[in-house]
Amino acid sequence: MKKTAFFTMLFLSCQLTSCFFQENISNKDKKSAENENNSLLLVDETGTSTISAVIKTVHGNITIKFFPKDAPVNVERFLELIQNGFYDGLLFHRVEKNFVIQSGDPTNTGNGGSGRKLPAEFNSHIHTLGTVGMARFPNDINSADSQFYISLSESPELDGKYTIIGKVTKGLEILHKINKGDKIISLILLK
Repeated sequence: MKKTAFFTMLFLSCQLTSCFFQENISNKDKKSAENENNSLLLVDETGTSTISAVIKTVHGNITIKFFPKDAPVNVERFLELIQNGFYDGLLFHRVEKNFVIQSGDPTNTGNGGSGRKLPAEFNSHIHTLGTVGMARFPNDINSADSQFYISLSESPELDGKYTIIGKVTKGLEILHKINKGDKIISLILLK
């Protein structure tokens, strides 16, 4: 009887320890994934992201920093699409000299996207050379998806009407070399 009770207690103790151990592993995996996503949204003292994205083109590289505090949903989605390789191989389907270059449409028509509409997150940033914003349909402020544009000049008429997600920090001279139909070789994150 004592042996049976002892082995029963030992068995139950092992089972409980095993369950607790599995739960700890599962919680650690969840926390690790959350920490990785949160680390992408870390900012410095100016509110600019601590990570960068690099657009590789035939003309050279364009480096972008983000504003995750000012446009958290849009920045997070943009980073997610980068991590999934969504932008690799897409064309700059719109180029308006001294205004904007635009990409992010897998159909290259200006009407396509990833299939997930994003809410407008208008903020106090203004459109200057190198501003990165989310493109949308003119009559639907909540129609941003995967398309983005980079300003080639000051454009105050766009301020407060489009979600600004970041700015070009390196490669400003490359922006004016981009032509309609040029390809994004890759768009990657640098942590």
